[in-house]
Order: sequence, then C-alpha cells, then structure tokens
Amino acid sequence: MMAGPELLAVPMQSAKATDIQSGVARRAGILWCTRHRAPGGSDTALVIMHPSSNFMGHYALAPLAAAGVDAIGMTTRYIGNESTLLIEHCVVDIGSVIRHLRNDGYRRVVLVGNSGGGGVAALYQNQAERPTITGSPCGGGPDLTRADLPTADGLALMMAHPGRALLLAQKMDPALRNEHDPFDRDPALDMFEPSNGPPYGADFLARYRAAQLARNHRITDWALAELAALPARSGGRVDDLPFTVHGTMADPRNLDLTIDPSDRSAATHWGPPYTANLVPSSIGHYTSLRSWLSQWSARLSHGDGPRCLQTVQAPVHVIYGTADDGCYPGHARQLFDAVAHDRKVLSPIPGGRHYLGDQPELNRQCARLLADWALALG
Repeated sequence: MMAGPELLAVPMQSAKATDIQSGVARRAGILWCTRHRAPGGSDTALVIMHPSSNFMGHYALAPLAAAGVDAIGMTTRYIGNESTLLIEHCVVDIGSVIRHLRNDGYRRVVLVGNSGGGGVAALYQNQAERPTITGSPCGGGPDLTRADLPTADGLALMMAHPGRALLLAQKMDPALRNEHDPFDRDPALDMFEPSNGPPYGADFLARYRAAQLARNHRITDWALAELAALPARSGGRVDDLPFTVHGTMADPRNLDLTIDPSDRSAATHWGPPYTANLVPSSIGHYTSLRSWLSQWSARLSHGDGPRCLQTVQAPVHVIYGTADDGCYPGHARQLFDAVAHDRKVLSPIPGGRHYLGDQPELNRQCARLLADWALALG
C-alpha cells in the first residue's frame, strides 16, 4: 500500500509584491505542494503545475506514484487568484520548486504543464535553458535572467492549450459592442445568433477570428494607456487597477464540432457555451491592468507556448484527450510541431476528456505513458 501524500513547504525566491492577495501567504513566503511517493522510492520526480489552480490534489498524482515515479502537485503564489497573476512570477515559483527537489536528491525532474499550465511550463523551460526576459510586459516584475531557474530534464504538456493569452484570443466574444454591457451585441458577429450557425461558414469564421483578435488588442491598448496615466492620476500612490472582461468563452469550436474535429461534445468546462461565456467562474473575467498585459494580452504576453518551444532543447511529450472540450487536437499539434528537435512524442488518449479524474482507466493509462517516458529519459 502506498503512503499518503506529504506536504512540502517550498520557500519562494521573492514574495514582497502585494499582487499576492493574502497577507498571510505574502508574509510566509511559502509555496505549498504535495508529494506522492512511488512504492520503494524513485529518483525521478514529476511536477504538475498550473499558474493559478490548486494542483495539490491533482487526479494524476496517485496514479503517477503507482506507475513508479514521485509526483508533486505544486501551487504558485497565485493559487485561487488569477486576477493579479504575472506569468513571470509563476516562472520564478516553478524554479523554486525544481531547486527544492534537486536539493532533495532527485536525479531527474520532469515538468508537467496541465491545461493552462502548458504555455507557462513551456515558458519556464525556454527561460531556464536560455534566459532573456528582464521584466513583465507591464513594467517591473521579476528579472528572469537573474532568477534561479534550474532546467527540467523533460517537459510534458498534458491536456494543454498553447497559452492563456492565445487561448483567450480564440475564446473572446467579438459580438460585444460595449465592454461594460455583455448584452449590447452585434448580431453579425454573434456565434449564438442562430442565423450564423452552427455550422459556421468560412466567411463568418474569418470575420469572427479577426474581430476576436482586434478586441484583445483594443483591451491591451486601453490597459497600456490606463497604466501610463496612473502615476499622475494617483499622485504616484497606485500602480495597478482592477477591471472586468465580459464574454470570455465564445469559441465557435464549442458549438461547431466540424471545426478542429474530435470526439468532444458541444460543451465547455463550465457548462453550456452561452452560459460559460458570461458566468463569473469561467476564465479571464477578473483581472488587473498589469495582469492583463502579462497573462492575457495576445500581443504582449510572454506565455506563448509554441513560440517558447521553438528553442527548447529538453525532450517534450505532448498528451491530449480526443474528447477534450477545451483543449483540442489542433492545440496539441501546434505545440508538438513547434518543437524543433526530434526528441518529442505526441500521444492521444482516445476518449479522454479534459479531466481524467472522472475516467479512472484513462487516468492510469495517461500516468503510465508519462511515467514510462520520464523513466526512459537520460
């Protein structure tokens, strides 16, 4: 019988910024992780990460340990709070966890970016191998050329999309005419208007995709202008402000299954697409000016997974579920194709949905794929 999970307390490299919402967490300066140990022990650790989700209880941890590797579910300083998240700080936090594991004696450490962790994990390995980023797009933020970023021995992207900014640009609702009123809509750009589809015609999709990206760029331009005006408007006392983004789950792929075809249903992680587009719990609705530029801006964010992967030298394993309703086969292929070397693997999980915790056999299958690949690394 395997032992239960252990709690790991990993010191942060830096924790002074007030973008950590909790004062207790900020003052403690600790990243909390859980570790599931393989029976008999292992010199290989797999770190599963996401920029804001709590992965301490991730469904893959126990199956990975049963497959022969130690599995760590990590959190960043932004656990449960994406509204002020700077991707560059997440990179520093991953470095803290990998350094902790190296110091703990692991010979091999593999970084696993799951879902929204995919683009951030790719950015981490890119910067660990060849650091170039000296700050966040919003100004300030950590200098990654001076951070402690030990390289991972392998990079796995599991049920992952190309990056948060790229994903949001594909899911933003372009029908909104008023950023403050999600019901003031342009019917010619409304995927929920029955006369437009589904199925959606090629002309509609071309106009729709262009309008999505244009909206993302407009918000970026507005955020830059607001940020530049803040010192004068606040007398130098405020360097960020919050705002709301409506309509963040309007990807035509959610209703038209002929686009990027797979085994998925016409749904989202948050329920029916119309509802998911507007409810508070779906992605990207609450953000700050600085966080938008770092995390959600398609033009400025550093978290572009495919771009980061172009220079990554570590082995890469991309795993995707053929029934995933949020991360599609096209996403997996985009990540896989971006890797320039041949030490890469693309593995489908037939019938796999986004959360394999509801599919125990497929969860074990995925864990076995990951563990066997990690154990075979040099």
